[in-house]
Amino acid sequence: MSNVKLLSFSGSLRAGSFNQALVKRAAAIAREAGAEVTQIDLADFPLPLYSPQIEAAGFPGAARELKALFVDHAGFLIASPEYNGSLTGALKNAIDWVSRPTDGEGPLACRAFRNKIAGVMSASAGPFGGLRGLQHLRQILAVLHTLVVTQQVSVPLADKAFDGDTLVDPMPEQLLSVLVGQVTQLVRATAPATPR
Repeated sequence: MSNVKLLSFSGSLRAGSFNQALVKRAAAIAREAGAEVTQIDLADFPLPLYSPQIEAAGFPGAARELKALFVDHAGFLIASPEYNGSLTGALKNAIDWVSRPTDGEGPLACRAFRNKIAGVMSASAGPFGGLRGLQHLRQILAVLHTLVVTQQVSVPLADKAFDGDTLVDPMPEQLLSVLVGQVTQLVRATAPATPR
């Protein structure tokens, strides 16, 4: 069994989005490299906007389910569309819910993110490929004690880089392989030793 368990998802809720296609390709490369990848769609987790009042009234079931997936995986492949120079509200809201303590955790436990490894990527029909939003995502993940690998993938003019769900531009394809390689290597390196 693989000792590399990755959670793969996009910050886009739109069916057929370039970012959904990009992270699916990254997940496929990771599986080819021997990783165990769980691919999810944030649209399947109907989360209210994070509010301490809602949290105090009862942690939402969808948030608890999503957090369990984060806790259960050692690394993440995240495609983050750029909205007004930052990440999407859906992605930020999911991160906010998943980062909250549950089941008697201390406020700084951050089990879903602490000591995890992430690879980030983006795609956009514009000329910058969502690059500006990735900087914000890196900052947020760093605050949550997640190590983001140095390689990132930004696909500009995505309407020409993709043919349907297929990535036809060879440059981002090569960069995805480097990114996935960095994530899987670091997950393996930081995995707890297996008892003998």
